Amino acid sequence: MTTNLKKVMISLPNNLLQEIDGFIKEDNQDRSQFISDAMEVYVNQLRSSKFRDEMKQGYLEMAKINLCIATECFMVENNTFFNYEARLAECD
Repeated sequence: MTTNLKKVMISLPNNLLQEIDGFIKEDNQDRSQFISDAMEVYVNQLRSSKFRDEMKQGYLEMAKINLCIATECFMVENNTFFNYEARLAECD
């Protein structure tokens, strides 16, 4: 654990504090350690959620780009196909 600690004062609802104290008593922890661990888990969840949202946004942007590229390629292929068909028709 980090030795660089800073003391903060927080306010918690009484029922939440009682529940925390129950967990602390079972695990022989102190409040500071319990709350520090809980905050670390919560921050990791927030970080993970933010990362997922950024990845989702990136995939949506790439989907738009890929659709544009596919549309352009389709038009070129379609043009090539019609030119090919026209040349075949001329041979008949």
